[in-house]
Amino acid sequence: MSGLAEKTCFNIRLKLRKAGATSRIKAVTPKEANFDLQEISWLPYLAGGVLSKTNIKKTEDGRYFNPES
Repeated sequence: MSGLAEKTCFNIRLKLRKAGATSRIKAVTPKEANFDLQEISWLPYLAGGVLSKTNIKKTEDGRYFNPES
């Protein structure tokens, strides 16, 4: 992963942890996690895309969580 991708992934995981999004049941929307526009634009890649090794998961209804938190 590039430096920008790593930093963005770290910030997303931190915000998910702060929001308590540690499981599918506790998943939150990008707005609830307080993601900025750059983080939102990276979500498709980090949650199921090319860089999906991050373990950030997306639910069917567009919420996100990180079980590693």
